[in-house]
Amino acid sequence: MKHIIATLLLVPGLALAGYAEDRAELYKREAAIAKNADGLGASAQFKALTDLHFEILQLEQPVFGTYIGSSKHQGRWADNSQLGTRRQEAATRNSLAILKKLDRSALSTSEQLNYDMYVAQLQQNVDAQRFMNNLMPINQLSGIQQDAARALSLMPTRTAKHYDNILSRLEGLDTVIDNTIEWMELGLAKGVTPPKITLRDIPQQVRNQLFDKPSDSPLLRAFAKIPDSIPAKQQASLRQQAEATYIAEIKPAYERLLKFLDEKYLPGARDSIALTALPDGPAWYAYNVKTRTTTELTPQQIHKIGLSEVKRIRGEMEAVMAEVEFEGDLAAFFEYLRTEPKFYHTDADALIAEYRALSKRADPELTKLFGRLPRTPYGVVKVPAYAEKSQTTAYYQPGSLESGRPGNFFANTYALDTRPRWEMEALTLHEAVPGHHLQIALQQELDDLPWFRRYGWGYTAFVEGWGLYSESLGYDMGFYTDPYSRFGALTYEMWRAIRLVVDTGMHALGWSRQQAIDYFKDNAGKTENDIVVEIDRYIVWPGQALAYKIGQLRILELRENAKKTLGEQFDIRGFHDTVLGAGAMPFDLLEKRVEAWVAAVQTES
Repeated sequence: MKHIIATLLLVPGLALAGYAEDRAELYKREAAIAKNADGLGASAQFKALTDLHFEILQLEQPVFGTYIGSSKHQGRWADNSQLGTRRQEAATRNSLAILKKLDRSALSTSEQLNYDMYVAQLQQNVDAQRFMNNLMPINQLSGIQQDAARALSLMPTRTAKHYDNILSRLEGLDTVIDNTIEWMELGLAKGVTPPKITLRDIPQQVRNQLFDKPSDSPLLRAFAKIPDSIPAKQQASLRQQAEATYIAEIKPAYERLLKFLDEKYLPGARDSIALTALPDGPAWYAYNVKTRTTTELTPQQIHKIGLSEVKRIRGEMEAVMAEVEFEGDLAAFFEYLRTEPKFYHTDADALIAEYRALSKRADPELTKLFGRLPRTPYGVVKVPAYAEKSQTTAYYQPGSLESGRPGNFFANTYALDTRPRWEMEALTLHEAVPGHHLQIALQQELDDLPWFRRYGWGYTAFVEGWGLYSESLGYDMGFYTDPYSRFGALTYEMWRAIRLVVDTGMHALGWSRQQAIDYFKDNAGKTENDIVVEIDRYIVWPGQALAYKIGQLRILELRENAKKTLGEQFDIRGFHDTVLGAGAMPFDLLEKRVEAWVAAVQTES
């Protein structure tokens, strides 16, 4: 999953005609509900506020609407100007204040849970306003040089109205880009930038958006094949408008961004790598750690857990190495795995075909472990060429039943000699099923949940912890029969344990980038290209990578506690359905949910 949700929600944009009026009307309604002149009960008032906030979110962040399959406001981007951003921040603070005045005690038990989760999410957003995330709108993994094309690729293309929406967004993209430059200029002036070393590929990412022939641009991909249901003359007009907008507005804006990057931003970016080197950095990193893990663990405690897990997994790796009778130490075995040609595809389509075959193997095994499965289908596709060099090995992009879009497992086919086959089983289980696709699609289909829980992907430790936990389910699904694939599963678990060490090391304990790379290389069989990409990811997303291993360990702990209590009554399908049955949530709430399930099983027996 990684960064897709975050970047989609943060894709900035332009306020078009009518936006100000719509916004004023929505906040006028919020004020009226807060005053409660109609005498609504607490339950009705809470529902009225959250329903209204769903409307506001779709207005303020239209790409969120694209993401979930909404048809509202699809001709706009969000307003990413400095004024617009500050206005939205103030509105969030006001909404939180209104909710805190609501009589929580008058809500039902289930409503109190919804209330607590929603208020906590808003409070987290308000707390984040203390830090200067807005001043760093671009890094090698996200930003307008990638996110615009990604957002446009999610838009439906079945009707002329859909194409009008795409055209409208294309026409607003130059303002989005110019506002992004303004934020970066402010960040440069305040010394708040991503580390210089991580910015090295961004100019080329921008160049990947520049084409002499507009139809070659990924931004205009929707116009390559327009449905036959749209008359040919109208098709020609749509293409002409898109290409004219690209030539007159979009390309010059990206050229301005490229010039700024080359001449000012990269030369002026900071040399330090730690988040703690920035203003208010220690508090900023502590906030990230807490929100990403939903625990009270300190960076030092997490670092210690990481060291312990690395030691444990290393021992299991050495056992597999002995099983295949490799002569040499673990470092030599890593090198063998990185360089032996038999472990690598030489054709990108063959790599994708094997991922698809693995997914099809996994699908029928799910009924052994789950009582409820999602209706939304999924596919396996290539990471787009414009982003593949700096993108991670793979990621998942959720689908939408509402818009008829499947979920997609994106696999990176760049530098095939860095994509070993022995990692493919674990990666498929993580990104597709029973990992991200199964968990997120199920959550989207929980119609009895309020919108902020159906689409509440902010609990990174739950989402990514589940993804890593899912890799271990491969043993129950008939995977990892080959010792090298089993070593691959261990490599992926080691990868997440290493994250605990190097993320806290770089951001809290004074580690250098090279020290982190060397530690990673000494303890995992990942290829050097993957290692460098990963370390640079941890540098620009401080704390995010901690969620995986911490989340997995908490789910495993809950499972072991339930098994110990229930003994022969323990049912793995019931446990999994309980964990996934109410959507993502903080681990203190998940623990209570599992405890309630255990008690119910005991009562039934």
